[in-house]
Amino acid sequence: MKVLLFILSIISFSYALPFSLVKHETSKNEGPTLLVIGGIHGNEPGSYFAASILSQYYTINKGNLWVVPNLNPMSIAMNSRGIHGDMNRKFADINISDPDIKTIQEIQKIITDPKVDLILNLHDGHGFYRKEYKNSIFNPAAWGQTCVIDQESLDSNHPYKDLDKIALAVRQEVNDGLIEDHHCFAIRNTNTRLDDEAMKHSLTFFAINHNKPAFAIETSKNLPMLHEKVFYQLRAIEGYMRYMGISYTRSFDLSSENLKNILKYDGNVTINNTTALNFENLRNELSFIPLQSEGNDFKFSHPLGFVVKTNDKYDLYIGNRKTSSLTPSFHEAGIHEGNVTIVVDNNRRNITFATEFLVTADFKIINNNQDTRVNIIGYLPKKGTEEANMQVGLNDLDPKYSLDRDHKVYRVEFYKGNRFCGMILAHFKQDTR
Repeated sequence: MKVLLFILSIISFSYALPFSLVKHETSKNEGPTLLVIGGIHGNEPGSYFAASILSQYYTINKGNLWVVPNLNPMSIAMNSRGIHGDMNRKFADINISDPDIKTIQEIQKIITDPKVDLILNLHDGHGFYRKEYKNSIFNPAAWGQTCVIDQESLDSNHPYKDLDKIALAVRQEVNDGLIEDHHCFAIRNTNTRLDDEAMKHSLTFFAINHNKPAFAIETSKNLPMLHEKVFYQLRAIEGYMRYMGISYTRSFDLSSENLKNILKYDGNVTINNTTALNFENLRNELSFIPLQSEGNDFKFSHPLGFVVKTNDKYDLYIGNRKTSSLTPSFHEAGIHEGNVTIVVDNNRRNITFATEFLVTADFKIINNNQDTRVNIIGYLPKKGTEEANMQVGLNDLDPKYSLDRDHKVYRVEFYKGNRFCGMILAHFKQDTR
């Protein structure tokens, strides 16, 4: 299945926060605004992968949609409920020395923004909620497959004050399209103010106390596949959007099988605007990647992209999946004037750094600047031979230096002295060996 992304509404991104905030807004910014938050618990991938798909593949035609796909990025990468404790128990009060304090303060500002009309906090919960005990999986203590509310209605007037009524409508919609009958959703009212001391510290109860209708969507951790969890999350979110009158389109048909394919797409990362890596078929370990000793800027195309520096390596993650680990070769940044001139399959063209070009037969780097050195990683010329201005085919490259597991993608690096200027990638379309 080929996934196409059509951008018709206005999409804005915020990078100044400790998490991502993606805003899908109609041009006049009219109508209700839904805030969806994923990843408050890092070991609940259904929540943050659903939010990431919502931020990438949905277009809003009426109303507005704000998405935080990765509220707790490091915990997501580490697949931990919370590396600094349970973030969903820090909304009533938090110690000033708590490492999560900036995240809590910033998301509280967004929740209480006057534009926000309704909040969804996404989770994966244990088991399948049932009012009567059946076994350790199906019982009243389970959280999975529920629309969770803190109380039946808000204490003051609000267009969406009837929490129980709204959750009931969404539950009925979701249950009309189950993969298996036992996946059915229920409503779980925690009756927080009277019965649940722990939930008084939660994100949804914080919202309730600020007269903001808030719900938790809990898909079951006992669902066997990630795409099933994401399927139910998106069905529930769409139910809330329809209830609010938010009109949307998506660039795929919503089915668990289509989601299985979409979830395989990890996108790419650009580093320091000089280097780009495509995660498709990328090797698990890459060595001698030119980086700066500090201040490296990693920009991921995927909303769940994250980098973790461990010892002497940079680990790249999409959600809780480590895509590759980079062993750096540190260089100061060099300045390269203009574009790079290449000849690809006898066609001359100019390209910029952090660009991939396709090759059928061979390529040649045109370098008339004596101050610039070209290094084609894996090229096997005679010792001392200049690597620019030479025709290079796939047979001239050592497969062990490829970036990908199919030995089709190779790095071409540019230096001035020991300063790294930038990189382009040669991607061979077919094997000519």
